[in-house]
Amino acid sequence: MRLYRDFTTQDEIDREYDPTRSVADAAEVIAGWLARSRRVLAEVEARLNIPYGPTRAEYLDVYPAGPGAPLHLFLHGGYWRRFSARDFAFLAPAFVHAGITLVIPNYALCPVVRLSEIVRQMRAAVAWTFRHAAELGGDRTRLTVSGHSAGGHLTAMLLATDWPGDYDLPADVLKGGCAISGLFDLRPFPWSWLQPVLQLDWREVWELSPLLQLPQSAPPLLVAVGGAESAEFRRQSCEFHAAWRARGLVGDFLEVPGCDHFRVLEQLERPDSPLFRALLALARGEQS
Repeated sequence: MRLYRDFTTQDEIDREYDPTRSVADAAEVIAGWLARSRRVLAEVEARLNIPYGPTRAEYLDVYPAGPGAPLHLFLHGGYWRRFSARDFAFLAPAFVHAGITLVIPNYALCPVVRLSEIVRQMRAAVAWTFRHAAELGGDRTRLTVSGHSAGGHLTAMLLATDWPGDYDLPADVLKGGCAISGLFDLRPFPWSWLQPVLQLDWREVWELSPLLQLPQSAPPLLVAVGGAESAEFRRQSCEFHAAWRARGLVGDFLEVPGCDHFRVLEQLERPDSPLFRALLALARGEQS
């Protein structure tokens, strides 16, 4: 029996969608993120634990770049069940030095909450940031978002949000997005090792798959993926970008040569990397 596409067993799906199985030193790479984040938190200016919602998990960490700076939200990965905003402080210096205020929202994790609640929390974080931009010293007319892995999925969901209808905000509250190594089709995950934690039902799979819920209009989207990622991670990004463009939406695609699922994120620490330069152009409103 086919579970998803040509996959007939959970092990086949897990081999493609569990990056820790294909990146031998994944634990060491992640340990490096955490160590660098601790150093950054000890050295840079930050406003931590700013609540954007009613629960303990709903807070923002903000790394200011100065009055009137563009605001950029970064949504972390971890398959919606791991990590916190604080673990990704290591990304802040490159953004701040480039004149971009970085906002990293935290969110509750599965299985404590369902994936639909995480999507709601990230939408609430965008709405709060837009409405309180002046308090953060940022320019709310230059608000963009990016995310890695699960955060790439959340980024795509944000760009498909009905901001006027659901939040009484301008339709163009977000000026652009960048989804890095995202998950845009959730149909494999009920058959995967993640299901006991995610507990997805098929209605959620349909409603929370960006590939299946393309918007009628949206700001520019950059879809990026590592050239050394699994075939399925690369296919999902390519297929989503193609569907996005076929919808008549503005978007670019960037494959980062030689980068696996974890090291592609580290390109955002490098101001000279093509991925960071493309994201910086998006945040500054300079994209073509």
